[in-house]
Parts: sequence; C-alpha cells; structure tokens
Amino acid sequence: MALGKFLGLFLIHIALLLGLCFAGDPFVFYDFEVSYITASPLGVPQQVIAINNKFPGPTINATTNNNVVVNVRNKLDESLLIHWSGIQQRRSSWQDGLPGTNCPIPPKWNWTYQFQVKDQIGSFFYFPSLHFQRAAGGFGGFMINNRDIIPIPFDTPDGDITIMIGDWYTRNHTALRKALDAGKDLGMPDGVLINGKGPYRYNDTLVPDGINYETINVHPGRTYRLRVHNVGISTSLNFRIQSHNLLLAETEGSYTVQQNYTSLDIHVGQSYSFLLTTDQNASTDYYIVASARMVNESLWKRVTGVAILRYSNSKGKAAGPLPDPPQDEYDKTFSMNQARSIRWNVSASGARPNPQGSFRYGSINVTEIYVLQNKPPVTIDGKRRTTLSGISFVNPATPIRLADQFKVKGVYKLDFPKAPLTGSPKMETSVINGTYRGFMEVILQNNDTKVQSYHMSGYAFFVVGMDYGEWSENSRGTYNKWDGIARTTTQVYPGAWTAILISLDNVGVWNLRTENLDSWYLGQETYVRVVNPEATNKTEFPMPDNVLYCGALSKLQKPQDISWATSITGSRSKLFFTVLMITSALLFLSR
Repeated sequence: MALGKFLGLFLIHIALLLGLCFAGDPFVFYDFEVSYITASPLGVPQQVIAINNKFPGPTINATTNNNVVVNVRNKLDESLLIHWSGIQQRRSSWQDGLPGTNCPIPPKWNWTYQFQVKDQIGSFFYFPSLHFQRAAGGFGGFMINNRDIIPIPFDTPDGDITIMIGDWYTRNHTALRKALDAGKDLGMPDGVLINGKGPYRYNDTLVPDGINYETINVHPGRTYRLRVHNVGISTSLNFRIQSHNLLLAETEGSYTVQQNYTSLDIHVGQSYSFLLTTDQNASTDYYIVASARMVNESLWKRVTGVAILRYSNSKGKAAGPLPDPPQDEYDKTFSMNQARSIRWNVSASGARPNPQGSFRYGSINVTEIYVLQNKPPVTIDGKRRTTLSGISFVNPATPIRLADQFKVKGVYKLDFPKAPLTGSPKMETSVINGTYRGFMEVILQNNDTKVQSYHMSGYAFFVVGMDYGEWSENSRGTYNKWDGIARTTTQVYPGAWTAILISLDNVGVWNLRTENLDSWYLGQETYVRVVNPEATNKTEFPMPDNVLYCGALSKLQKPQDISWATSITGSRSKLFFTVLMITSALLFLSR
C-alpha cells in the first residue's frame, strides 16, 4: 500500500509537470497514411495518391492557436513531403514541408509534423510538394475556425462544405513528370475534378456514361459556407452555381468585404469562402460548375467540372445547358476588375480581437524592392526550364534551413537579383536575403502568355495593385493603400503585373513560387531567407528533435530517430492522459 501511494504521488507529480508543459492551447491529432489507390475519376483507371484510402484526403479542422500534430506514414514508392499551403508556420519554417526547409520522408518511413496555427483563421489546403505528386492527388482541406471569443462577421452558417476543384490528366504523375523532363508541354488537361470526381453527364458527347460525380446535399432556406480551393495543375477555373449567388466572405485567412458574385475566377492555388443561401424553389437539382478560363474556351469545353447541388425537396434532376461563364473572350479586363473588387474587411476581427484594418500597411515605409519577372520556358544547358528574373531555381541536396543550422557552406547563394538579369538565363540556387522586420515590395511581372499564380510561405501579403503592361515606378500611384486584400496566393495575368507588400516579421526560410505546377517543377521559384541577427528562441523555435537529415548531412540520419521522435512529439497530450490513467489505477489499487 505504501509503495502504491508513493508511486501514485510520483506519477501525479509527473502528470502535473506534463500538464504545465503542454497546457494552454489545445492539440489536434491526425494520422495520414499516404498511399496509391486505383481510381477512375474521368472513366479511365489510373493511379492516384490517397490519404487514409481517401481521395481527396481528410479535411483538417482546427481553431486559432491550436497545436496541430500530423503523423505521416509514406507508403508511396518515392519520397514525400506534405506542404500546408497558407499555414504561416510562425517561428517554425522547419514544418513547412518544402525541399528548401525539409529533407524528404523516404518510402516506408513516417514523420510527425507539429506546428501551431498561431493567430490565423480561414480556408487553406495541404498537398504533397515533391515529384509532381500533386497532379496525382494527396491534397485536402485545412480549415481554421475563430475562437469563441472572436465574433465572425456573418451569422453562423448552417453547414460548412469543402470543395476541391482542379484540372486533371488521366496520365499518372510519373508520366507527366517524364514529359516535362523530356522538354514537352503537358497539353490540354483531360478534365476538371470536383472533390476527386468527374463531371455529371450534362452533355452526352462531352461526358461519357458511368462517370461518378459529386453531389452536395442541402436543405432549403439555409445558409452554407462553401470553402472552394483550386488544387489543380495550371488551369484557372471559373466557379459558379446555377441560379444562385455566391456571397464572398473570406479568402486565405482574411475576411473580405461581402459582395455577391454570380461566378468567380479561382486561379491555381487560391482558396475562397462563399456564403450560399438555398433560396431557390428546387424545381430541379442545380449545376455546380468549374470551367477553364483564360484559354480558347470553345476548344477547352471538355475541361469543365460539373457537380450537383441537391435540395432535400428537389423535384428532379438537373437538365439543360450549363450556366454561362463570363462572356469576356475579347475583354481581358473583366477578370482583373473582378480581382480588384475583392477587398479587405478592415472593420472585422480576424484571429485577434482588434479589427483587421488596425494594421495600416499603407503607411509603412518600404525597405526593399524586388521585381520578379517570368517568361515562357527557355533552354538552359540543353534543358527546358522556367525562370524568375532570369534564374531557374535548383533545389539543393541539403535544405537551406538545415544548411544554415549546421553552417554547411556552398549550398546556396544570397544573391538573388532585385531586377531581372539582362544576360543569359542560368540555373542556380539563388536566394533572396530578406531583412528581419523589413517591409518588402515585390512586383510580379508576367511576360508569359498564360496566367501565373504566385504563393509565398510564411506570410499573408497585401495585394495592392495589378494592371496590364510593364510595371514602372509611376504604377505606385494606382496602389490600394487602405483595404487591399491580405492573402497567400495571387494571380498575375499574362502581359501584366501584380504588386504585393510583405511585412518580414516571421523568421525562417520561405518559398516564393508560382503555383502553376508545371512551371514550378521546371524552376520558377526562389526562397526568402529571413534571419534575426540576435538568434533568439523568441523569434524562431529550435530545430525539432525528429528532424530528418539528407545531402551533406546524410551521415547524421539514423533509422531509429524516426520512431523515437514520432513517439515523443506526436503523442505528448496522449502521454499526459496515459499518466493520469496509470496514476488513478495505482491509487485505486493502493487502497
């Protein structure tokens, strides 16, 4: 009995210590088993990447400041990283899941991501970031809810629905990758998927029989929040729902000025939240459409995704033609004006109680300026490559952040040019040297013939301007310095520019890339390295215990590091409750 009481008291002290260590913001846990399955979304059997045998993968549901723990088991036949697009990874670029920050997870290994969704709300998604794998799936939604004490700027919806749209090829991602490596273009996609499924058979000629399509069930007289993500390869899509308005409410972590749209262009990598009111008479089901934009739409008719919105009192199947896309084939300003209309809701609270507009970005002095220009693919050393400002990025064998940690020389160069190179393009690991607490202006100049989307990890940037032609210093006179939207991915129209402002307050190594997967794969990216010269844990977390090693540091990797790090970092809250249970049992036995 005495021994039992002693052990009980001892374990209580341990439990209290663990409680102090892990108290505060809650943990949410997910296990991801990433594997291949066979699916036929467009009627052709093919290999897709599933998570827990689901395609798309499960939606991560978190709340502001939650600690998210995701244990990833790689059952593919190639290495893997999961990138949490739009999650800012405050003070922890170690968890970003990109080759500039992380060594890949080898086949048959598992690795645990652990990060806090610090001061964030909104709609995001995750995807595999290596080897062109996103073209095969492996993606899913990531929602961050407001804390109860922070009001949302609209009535609580009756439901929350995630919709993943994206262009799709019936060739496996390995075949697409080989085509790019051989200097070929991927050509027109074979279709558009909505939540991993092909189109409803709205047209007997364009859509074969037997395609499994998505159905979204709703009740009349209610309001639903639709979180729509373009997770495709390279096609901008126009999203619309027959006979319904889409009330825009949020994009990528920022509440917007609420405006109704009959349709909205959603570019690759972008996410939007709409409020959908089911106010129609349900005489039939309704079409949900995602169709190709910024292309010759008469030739790209097959690149159209169609799902069904079904009221619980629906009287019949959807029939007839699809709702029309914007009639602007010869008016290139329509989509840009629509993009300009998306404004920041400066009076709404985001993740914090203070209004979003209390950060007055327009009054901050710019400390550094970069003009990043992309062009059509070029040939460098016999290879077809894409470039940013004349540099085609080469991912190093040793991740940049790991090289910094261990002071490995020669991995990268801090010499990315502030203006496009005038000489021949080159392949290099050239990185932007960002100044901690600086305020960076980046002009994205698209001299290609197709829309480019650009994403930056670690931050939400302010989209302050866009226009056709070449950017000049006079263009600043058109900037929106009050309610430009803060987001993580912006479009740049062909022959046009987009200007963004970034407050460099997040220490780490952060990817700045095109989201067009083919252009990204061929080198259209760089990284921004932001270092606090004081090197304090207050601005960056230490290297995680379960870090993987590769490249010049490969000899440091030990197989047993994986299971050990996973068991410790992935189960801290579970360990706390286990100790409490053991304590209770011992106290009971000691009576």
